[in-house]
Amino acid sequence: MGRGILCRPRIDAIVRAMSKSKKRVRAALDAAGITAEIVETPLARTAVDAANALGVEVDQIAKSIIFRGDSSGTALLFLTAGGNQVDVAKAAELAGEPLGKADAALVRAQTGFAIGGVSPVGHLSPIRAWLDPRLMEFEQVWAAAGTPHHVFPATPAELQDLTGAPVAEFTQD
Repeated sequence: MGRGILCRPRIDAIVRAMSKSKKRVRAALDAAGITAEIVETPLARTAVDAANALGVEVDQIAKSIIFRGDSSGTALLFLTAGGNQVDVAKAAELAGEPLGKADAALVRAQTGFAIGGVSPVGHLSPIRAWLDPRLMEFEQVWAAAGTPHHVFPATPAELQDLTGAPVAEFTQD
């Protein structure tokens, strides 16, 4: 019985934090004049989950892959088509520094989002980003909207404008 009482405030805090994250994404979309609806899915923690929930190709899911720059200590964002994997050597060359794994604390501190719901927009701090050319092949792509259960649609051009990310080759062959 005591566990339920102790857990309830923690659950409420998580729900409030997710709502704030989603609101930041909505505000970023609104500021850019993008009226896309943020869609709730049963689960969008992985590209396959999101694609299945939306009935789209897995490559239409824009994954937000975050690395830590070993020299700068900052988070770096690689917007990757759902079926692709980042080639760390290619990504490091683009970033101009070696890359390491970004831990949850860095991701949360710089983006304001928890791993599994990192949106390409609405970050707490500016973030350098690159865009997978595979995403440019679709009329519409879907990206996380700040929680593992929310996504938003955008054209690849809108996504590029929103993030300032140049299109660059950084995925495995």
